Amino acid sequence: MNSALLPAAAAGFGTGLSLIIAIGAQNAFVLRQGVRRQAVLAVVGICALSDALLIALGVAGLGAVVTAWPTAMTVIGLAGGAFLIGYGALAARRAWRPAAAQGLTAEGAATGSVRTAVLTCLALTWLNPHVYLDTVLLLGSVAAERGDLRWVFGAGAMLGSLVWFAAIGYGGRLLSGVLARPVAWRVMDLAVAATMLTLGGMLLARTL
Repeated sequence: MNSALLPAAAAGFGTGLSLIIAIGAQNAFVLRQGVRRQAVLAVVGICALSDALLIALGVAGLGAVVTAWPTAMTVIGLAGGAFLIGYGALAARRAWRPAAAQGLTAEGAATGSVRTAVLTCLALTWLNPHVYLDTVLLLGSVAAERGDLRWVFGAGAMLGSLVWFAAIGYGGRLLSGVLARPVAWRVMDLAVAATMLTLGGMLLARTL
């Protein structure tokens, strides 16, 4: 069985990456915090630990319980959609009024609120129904096919999540030079706003 551990872990690593690598609300936020160099460790830690917990719940078989209680996904969808639209509107406001984005460069990151960053990260993570669908339901079902190696598969998926969030969080600072100009922040905020508003609208449309 030991010879099968590495392939199972590698499969979990690849599957986990494939599910989270698409640019979404959570990824866009982590990247933005990385560029700002603000609360990066806390944000990366929240995302990675949250994924690890959800993956563990999925491997343990919680997916069957969630599917049996569709009301929970409806509530999460409504709350998550409203939050994403609200966050997207704030990003659009920053892009429309550059003065509102002052202090968001790497040098001015200290002026932001770490508490706000942490709370926003928690909301983007736990109010997003896609997180539950990907980690608890999909990853859980794929892990179940591994039988006795399902936890090894799950551990690989957790490692993939940690590597990804650390890469975009700490790698984001490499873009700080590019984003030193205010116009670059406006473009980034527009991209974030478009992503958040689109995802939020889609969540509400599907939920309603």
